[in-house]
Amino acid sequence: MAGVIEKFAFMFATGFYTGLWPLKGPATVASFVSVIIFFFLSNIFLNDIYLLLIIIVFIIVGTWSSDFTATDNDKDPSKVVIDEWVGMWITLLFLPNSFVWFIVGFLVFRYLDIFKPFGIKKFERIPGGLGIMMDDIAAGIFGCIVLNLINIFVK
Repeated sequence: MAGVIEKFAFMFATGFYTGLWPLKGPATVASFVSVIIFFFLSNIFLNDIYLLLIIIVFIIVGTWSSDFTATDNDKDPSKVVIDEWVGMWITLLFLPNSFVWFIVGFLVFRYLDIFKPFGIKKFERIPGGLGIMMDDIAAGIFGCIVLNLINIFVK
């Protein structure tokens, strides 16, 4: 049974293996894949509350699986990308379901995730799976607020 749990944790933490991208940039690839998945989810669950519930489940399971997959030698392995999925989805939450917003959201989230401005970097100090997840959650929340404010003003 322990083998099944370890395999599930690894699969989930690696964003259903998108974190195993062999070339440079598994976080960017995982973010891109998560946009595509968000597109389908947002068309299935037309209500943002359902998307928010899915995100909450992914935060909980992602925190556990990230903690389970990280090692003492590598506190935030590049293969663990479920945090990118969650951060990307939070960024896109409440925005219109359109190609333009998905591209802009992707670019904004990747910027925030890579450069970690506005105190986002401080969240990396949190130990374990929560620390792995929190900087991307913070980047996603910041991106969501900024993009939704822009959306309000351009309507």
